[in-house]
Amino acid sequence: AMALSGVRVLELAGLAPAPLCGMILADFGAQVVRVDRPPQSAAAVDVQARGKRSLALDLKQPQGAAALRRLCGGADVLIEPFRHGVMEKLGLGPEILLQENPKLIYARLTGFGQTGKYAKSAGHDINYLALSGVLSKLGRKNENPYAPINLLADFAGGGVMCAMGIVIALFERARSGRGQVIDASMVKGVAYLSSFLWKSQNSGIWSRPRGENLLDSGAPFYEIYRTSDGKFMAVGALEPQFYNQLIKGLGLDSDELPSQMSFSDWPEMKKKFASIFAQKTQAEWCSIFDSTDACVTPVLSFNDVASHQHNKQRSSFIKNDQGEISPRPAPVLSRTPAVPSCKRDPFIGEHTEEILLEYGFTKQEIAKLYSDKSIAFRNPKANL
Repeated sequence: AMALSGVRVLELAGLAPAPLCGMILADFGAQVVRVDRPPQSAAAVDVQARGKRSLALDLKQPQGAAALRRLCGGADVLIEPFRHGVMEKLGLGPEILLQENPKLIYARLTGFGQTGKYAKSAGHDINYLALSGVLSKLGRKNENPYAPINLLADFAGGGVMCAMGIVIALFERARSGRGQVIDASMVKGVAYLSSFLWKSQNSGIWSRPRGENLLDSGAPFYEIYRTSDGKFMAVGALEPQFYNQLIKGLGLDSDELPSQMSFSDWPEMKKKFASIFAQKTQAEWCSIFDSTDACVTPVLSFNDVASHQHNKQRSSFIKNDQGEISPRPAPVLSRTPAVPSCKRDPFIGEHTEEILLEYGFTKQEIAKLYSDKSIAFRNPKANL
């Protein structure tokens, strides 16, 4: 059995962070039901639906909201991704659901959180990143701050932090027998993620303007360089012993160079390193650095990453039934590792009847919900 086998999760359909949270739980064995809005089509926008089943339920219909209340009575976890106040208007707030099921873990995953000036405001990753302070640290010298896709706030500060909160709450519930509400804010999540930045402020690492420090593209030995074939090498030779191996691999003599930590020489050293990296292909640089501790690695594209020898040896990527490649769940547990589903993602409403029956609804109750347009099936004729 996987680590989360037997845990019943209801994930209210949303964008990006909540689906990742649900997928992490499903990958490690939880029974995750994605509660979808009845569809205009059977296709879902959730591309992180691995291992989930779909129940199409209209929460705006009183009967639909009542059905979710009943489902929550038999669930361990509810993942709710709506803005503050939406669930309360539907009569599905945590006060009601935890009164009916005191063991329920009610995870509220939002951008700005359940309280505060922006609690009811719309936003996206770039806004949460900005409000957390982290965005001010990202970017090169003399350029605007730069948001790295939507990985940091949506997924790291949101989906992953929420999954961690759920697992922590499940662990605590094993002792107390009681559920609780999780307020997973992406602003607070990504701020917490940046704890090292806060706690290292007095260490000198961040004493210079953005883009001129050790880890933010200021240093020539912590940088990305273009190769002669238009590819890139990532250099992270921070420690002196690693830096010495970098210098050796580049064919330079350390006695003829300024000291590694001479800030004033960094711009000139960057130009020197760039001109040298531009003289060989990525493969040629790999043959020079792969057997060293110079901390120099190829920047792999999505097309190349799964076939790289290291990733192949660790089976770091998997292929589903449709031939789509994606990362294997992490971290790896020795006794109860994640065994991700290889099946295609569910269609909206594909498992509606199956799930309702599991949660104790009768066929007659399901037929009534369907006639009331509170639920939908992908293929109702095949189900009723």
